[in-house]
Amino acid sequence: MPSPVHLIQCLQHAAPEGFARDSYFTYFDAGTNALFLRALGYNKFEMLKRYGIVGIPLVDVSARFIVPSTFGDVVAIESTVTEIRRSSFRVRHRLLKGDTLGVEGSETRVWVGRDPADPHKLKGLPIPAEVIASLND
Repeated sequence: MPSPVHLIQCLQHAAPEGFARDSYFTYFDAGTNALFLRALGYNKFEMLKRYGIVGIPLVDVSARFIVPSTFGDVVAIESTVTEIRRSSFRVRHRLLKGDTLGVEGSETRVWVGRDPADPHKLKGLPIPAEVIASLND
């Protein structure tokens, strides 16, 4: 399910050539958070509290930069869950400048909580069935 399109203005660092050096991975994170907000109806902070997890950290991320963004450009991000496993999921992101694909990326995240055997350690936990169902709608 793609997230609603979010518009982001490239405001961070610009190289002398005018290319934005924004953190596209921050945009990917915003897209993932939007997916959960749309699917579950509440924000990431509330999701962490409701499910007793400590986060959904990245374990793999990649990006392919196709068209550069310059300082002040407005880009749209579309994010889609492409695969859900027992305790991890993959998300595809597309950043668009108008109708042109500028950046394509993917990430794998893990549903993480405290290890019951040792609360000082973290452990991948099963993603709840209702979360999977909501993300698949």
